[in-house]
Amino acid sequence: MPTVGENLVRLLEAYGTEVIFGIPGVHNVELYRGLAASPIRHVTPRHEQGAGFMADGYARATGRPGICFTITGPGLTNILTAMGQAYADSVPLLVIASVNATTELGTGEGRLHELPSQRALAAGVSAFAQTIHHPRQLAEALARAFALFAGGRPRPVYLEIPVDVIAMDGTAIDLDPHLLPNRPAGAPQPLAEAAAILGRAARPLIVAGGGAVGGAAPLRWIAEHLSAPVITTINAKGLLPPDHDLLAGENLAAAPLRAELAKADVILAVGTEFGETEMYPGPVELDIPGKLVRIDIDPEQLMRGPRASLPILGDAELSLRDIAVHLEHTIPKIGGDVRAKAIRKAMAAQLPDYARRHIPVMAAIDKALPDAIVVGDSAEPVYAANQFFHPRDLRRFFNASTGYGTLGYGLPAGIGAKLGRPDLPVVVLAGDGGVLFTIAELAAAVEAKVPVILVLWNNGGYGEIRNYMTGRGITPVAVDLVVPDLVAVARGFGCAAERIADLGHFATAIARATARDVPTVLELVAGHTDIGG
Repeated sequence: MPTVGENLVRLLEAYGTEVIFGIPGVHNVELYRGLAASPIRHVTPRHEQGAGFMADGYARATGRPGICFTITGPGLTNILTAMGQAYADSVPLLVIASVNATTELGTGEGRLHELPSQRALAAGVSAFAQTIHHPRQLAEALARAFALFAGGRPRPVYLEIPVDVIAMDGTAIDLDPHLLPNRPAGAPQPLAEAAAILGRAARPLIVAGGGAVGGAAPLRWIAEHLSAPVITTINAKGLLPPDHDLLAGENLAAAPLRAELAKADVILAVGTEFGETEMYPGPVELDIPGKLVRIDIDPEQLMRGPRASLPILGDAELSLRDIAVHLEHTIPKIGGDVRAKAIRKAMAAQLPDYARRHIPVMAAIDKALPDAIVVGDSAEPVYAANQFFHPRDLRRFFNASTGYGTLGYGLPAGIGAKLGRPDLPVVVLAGDGGVLFTIAELAAAVEAKVPVILVLWNNGGYGEIRNYMTGRGITPVAVDLVVPDLVAVARGFGCAAERIADLGHFATAIARATARDVPTVLELVAGHTDIGG
């Protein structure tokens, strides 16, 4: 008799699950009964928050949903931060938790791990949250989750199964996966109208966000046909290669980009929130006097932020393909490359000093590992790279400075990215303050033989907050921390680790790191090297 837990694993296999991130405990141990005989790989983080971040990194690097198992109560509350980051950045995450037995739910009897309503906590950072009260409900709940990931705005889904239900007879569960829906294309009439508006534009401009990643090919064709400069958000980096003539830049708060937004007569915005986390040093209100054609898969998002002259509900790739078909019959435009070059020059001139000092580091990473996935925490080198670094392909640059903006994301997300793309090197950018949130995940990476490269910026505590306090006339308090010897800590976990002296040393150390099967930690001390000035 297969149990519900065993057949859950079989259903996850049927939907293509390759890796599950989780921590077994007394309450959820029945979820693990079927894993020993399954081809699904299980990776054990050292904290449930790490499990969520690993699944997030896996999902961003691969485009496939990240899957987590967690326990009742503290396991769920620990993973909520990771779910919040994934919710803010539209990342597909499936979190499956145990919960107290059906006869104990909501009783307040002081049961182990009991919460008044575990599902209510998860619902705030989920596309939907459901309690599985009977084995027959499981197949449909999973189908709904994977349908959302396949055809809607991807966000976390939370399923909880009472401990008594996990161990029940699971033979009633339908093990045939549902046929998942296609992503919706935009309606023909507004797409034809969009093409007509774009075809008449004298000064077109494109703003592409993370929701445009699936439509990279048609977006690039449209940009080249219209000769339209392209502004990419952080999650859209890689839509155009670094040397493309139409790549205009990022940082929507920068004066050169705001000026171009104001001058454009037509703006095509695809899969972007125009969010404040794309703006450095702080959010500004954007002036968009021209026509704004906006494509998004989320109808609510189309109503937020700058008002669209023409809102189009649909998948980016399918909608852009239809627009491209209409534009094939129009005359190609010229001149956008000149505009883009002028924007890039102006953007380079206004780059702040703190960002400039990280250019040599990013250049060394790009030269040594041109195919690398670069995963960032919330740290100075990440804020800097957001403003100038361009990866050579899609899904090669993402970090926690967007959306929810949590600390501790970088290391576990990099581990997840490497598990999803073992063929590519993965470099993590983190600070000494943030990495201490999740540094125990180095043990998980050593155990799983995941050779991520952690580039660690050590400025003696919460350096970014220290600078922010000083800039606002506040005497710095609680930001100068006791920081352990991070090289010694990394070696204690079984990693390779060294403190970097200069740029040549850094380049050599990165090259050596690629030959290992354990993580490598390279520490840059602010002010103590020629690349930490």
